[in-house]
Formats: sequence, structure tokens, C-alpha cells
Amino acid sequence: MTVAPHTGQIVESSAGQTCRHFTWRSEDDTAAFARRLAAQPLIGNAYLTLHGDLGAGKTTLVRHLLRALGVQGRIKSPTYTVAEPHEAPHLAPHTLVWHFDFYRFDDPREWEDAGFRELFAQPGLKLAEWPEKAAALAPPADLAIHLQAIDDTARQVTLHAHSRTGRSLLQGL
Repeated sequence: MTVAPHTGQIVESSAGQTCRHFTWRSEDDTAAFARRLAAQPLIGNAYLTLHGDLGAGKTTLVRHLLRALGVQGRIKSPTYTVAEPHEAPHLAPHTLVWHFDFYRFDDPREWEDAGFRELFAQPGLKLAEWPEKAAALAPPADLAIHLQAIDDTARQVTLHAHSRTGRSLLQGL
């Protein structure tokens, strides 16, 4: 198996911020962050990974981000389907967003069989929960979002940019 193609270089030398930390005290903070992220011009063709234990808030962040991008209707976690497409009218010219949940992903053959290589090669926003389960196959993330629960409502958040796109997204937050 080979890694899916990715539009950005794996190693870049341009300067810029590569890490930021936040503390979200409530779900309102999560929603506000999602709105700021959705307003970034490069979000429409980024690959974002979401890391954290069960209950850390990964799916909640995805739901708020998709709502901020204009997704209507039910937004469900793709825990059993692995991938869910969403039409996001506020993203132009590419309005398709793919939400992946690799929690149950355990067979590399699934990557090819499900057509994930082709999905990742297409333009558009990709969001992946539990990306470490497909790390050998997926492209490098533009922006990795690490969530850690402090208590029932508060989250410690660390963002790591791994590309020029990721650094631009970080700088815009």
C-alpha cells in the first residue's frame, strides 16, 4: 500500500507558526472556534485530523464546523460507515466535505476497496477522526487538532500545522 497523493509538499521550509494552544471552557467556545476556522479561505481544500480520546469532542467540533460551512440536515458520525459526504454551500468552488471516522478501520485493503485513495486525491475539505488508524495510508494532515477533556465541558486544544495550508489556517485563527 502507498500513501494517498496529497497536493502539498511533505516538507516545506517557509517560516510561520506551526503550533497553537487553546482552552475551550464550553461548547460555545468550540462553536466559536469552528466559525473562525470555517471563515478561513483555505479551509475548502484542507485535510484536518482530529485526535483525542473517546468523548474529547472530535465529533462535536466537526458538527459545529459543518454547520458553520452551511451544511443542513442531520450530521451523523461515520463511526460505522467510515465516511460521510456533506454538501457545504459556503465552500466554493468545492462544496463537498468528507467526514471520516477511522475508529473501526483495521484492514488496509478497505482503503482501496472503499475508494479512499480517489477521495483524498480530489479537491475539497476532508476531516478525519481517529486518523492514526489509517496513518500509513492517508496523506499528511494540513492541520492536526488534538483535543483533551479537562472536565465535562472544558477542553485543552493543541493545533499542529504540517503544511503551508495548515500554517495559513493557524495564522488566521
